[in-house]
Amino acid sequence: MPTRSAPTASPRKVPPAEAGTGNAVAPKSQPQKALEKLGLRRDIDLALHLPLRYEDETRITRLADARDGDMVQIEGQVTHSEVTFRPRRQLRVTVDDGSDTCVLRFINFYPSHQKTLSVGARVRVRGEIRGGFVSREMVHPGFRAAGGELATALTPVYPTVAGLPQAYLRKAVLGGLARADLAETLPAEFLSKNLPQPLSSMREALSFLHNPTPDVMLATLEDRSHPAWQRLKAEELLAQQLSQLQARRVRAAMRAPPLRSPVHGPQCTLQEQLLERLPFRLTAAQQRVGAEIAADLQKNVPMHRLLQGDVGSGKTVVAALAAVRCIDAGWQCALMAPTEILAEQHFRKLIGWLEPLGIQTAWLTGSQKAKERREALAMIASGAASLVVGTHAVIQDKVVFDNLALAIIDEQHRFGVAQRLALRSKMTQGGEEPHLLMMTATPIPRTLAMSYYADLDVSTIDELPPGRTPIVTKVVSETRRDEVVERIRSQLAEGRQVYWVCPLIEESESVDLINATQTHEALSAALPGTQVGLLHSRMPPAEKKAVMASFTSGQLGVLVSTTVIEVGVDVPNASLMVIEHAERFGLSQLHQLRGRVGRGAAASACVLLYSTGDAPRLGETARARLKAMVETQDGFEIARRDLEIRGPGEFLGARQSGAPLLRFADLATDTELLAWARALAPVMLEKYPDLAHRHILRWLGGKAEFLKA
Repeated sequence: MPTRSAPTASPRKVPPAEAGTGNAVAPKSQPQKALEKLGLRRDIDLALHLPLRYEDETRITRLADARDGDMVQIEGQVTHSEVTFRPRRQLRVTVDDGSDTCVLRFINFYPSHQKTLSVGARVRVRGEIRGGFVSREMVHPGFRAAGGELATALTPVYPTVAGLPQAYLRKAVLGGLARADLAETLPAEFLSKNLPQPLSSMREALSFLHNPTPDVMLATLEDRSHPAWQRLKAEELLAQQLSQLQARRVRAAMRAPPLRSPVHGPQCTLQEQLLERLPFRLTAAQQRVGAEIAADLQKNVPMHRLLQGDVGSGKTVVAALAAVRCIDAGWQCALMAPTEILAEQHFRKLIGWLEPLGIQTAWLTGSQKAKERREALAMIASGAASLVVGTHAVIQDKVVFDNLALAIIDEQHRFGVAQRLALRSKMTQGGEEPHLLMMTATPIPRTLAMSYYADLDVSTIDELPPGRTPIVTKVVSETRRDEVVERIRSQLAEGRQVYWVCPLIEESESVDLINATQTHEALSAALPGTQVGLLHSRMPPAEKKAVMASFTSGQLGVLVSTTVIEVGVDVPNASLMVIEHAERFGLSQLHQLRGRVGRGAAASACVLLYSTGDAPRLGETARARLKAMVETQDGFEIARRDLEIRGPGEFLGARQSGAPLLRFADLATDTELLAWARALAPVMLEKYPDLAHRHILRWLGGKAEFLKA
């Protein structure tokens, strides 16, 4: 193999993941730790660790025949080698293959490089040919001493991490492939049913993808249309469908308390009383999904339902109706939200709706004072609090429910799997499971609902309540910032309020907080007489709460904020949203932020301020996101485009941190394979349960457990 431009560890034998070492446990080497970091613990994990790309080391190309931009392997003699210091320290080596010369340039190099590339040495070099000012060159190519037979297959280049050289990883993968149990798990009848093209066996497919022959069309490997790729994608989709279906069946065997309203005689049920007191009528969509949830709650099988609806579609009142049904049946309900701002928004709404019905609600967050927290915990444990609203604090060990029967999780994608499972474990009544209602304002595209959410029942609120004002969206360069500030002045003069959102990117969190602070100072100076607030995640909870209360009450005219206001903030008087560096945000996040305005009667607008930085124009992905924002306000269309732009893994977050995301199949292009897997999964579970179990274990390992959340 060619030497890389940094020293590499010599390959060592990778023991099988299952091998024992007696009582003495040898310390793990850095490459072994790196393998674990990649999740490569079992032989099958190694076998399924497929190359990112391939290098063709099966032939030598003459320099005279190589074109600019070609990735080629050449062999020649070093005629010149020196370390230069202009414009910076670098090693420059000239190689002559008899047909032409080429300069090899290394910015980072070691004495071993200079030794191998000394004058007179014959070397084999692989890299991209570039047209230099004087002659052609390769920058940081791979190289080794010439001689030895050429490779007979394309050389795989694997995804890796620091401390895991390609040579070590290749040997580990080939060892795992040789040892892995790749016995057929697909019944023969499955392979002939509606597959788009004939497929080889699993072992043949993997062996080919790790060592493809030189005559293969590289394009079929790169776009994953080769039959070997088709086989892997079909198996992966089938494993996912099997695990989802199995999770649904396991849940169907569980028991939950049926939540039926008691007979009140002439008195109305709590649900009827709540509907009478609401200052608005439910939309037809809210009534429909409310009925779906009510039907689930009456069963003795745990509900596992996802309630999806666009920003402002009225999910909270549907959750409130589910909560009062639970409470009326004599049980407790818990609602958990990812941020204190969102949790408090829910708390205030629910208090206003439910307190007149005689329902006591407890409030739990991490920022509570000790006395307040003790009182809340006592109310929850005794059952005095029928409803508990809070953040992650709801799932802490000290929180003991008297009789929890319904758990509601808002913006469920923001919680990890372990957190959702922890909330479900709070029910201790005779081994029964609580009903689970998850809510999201990020609508799930149909292909995701068919795959990642196949184990869930999905209810959709597909209409907005009357009175929501259409929002005009404009894309504006940051060079026109003064015009935007002038627009703010006009809105303030009409008695309106304004959000100005700055990005908060993890990699440069401190820089972006300074940016938010500077923006706050600049707007305060530009808008004399106007109170400008500042809100970001590093502020103490009490300070954040005070700032948000001031904006809600109208004391602040402008709120400069990071994305902590993305969900849960409801200020009808706010009519303008400015999002700075909009090109840095994801599409669903932009849509969520835009949904903070348009909640009152006034005409509302969202300004997407963008910057190209040093580049002449925005990147293609950023342009696609901003274009989608201008063209549609439909959350379902936004979600569809977001899936197209980002792919399912990033779109979902990690359904969420734990559940198996597809590594190989693409929901946008592999619809035929998905249909095949959906049709055959129930047949396989029914007729071939042992094969189904082996198939799930091969592809998912222990990850299938996360589907319980």
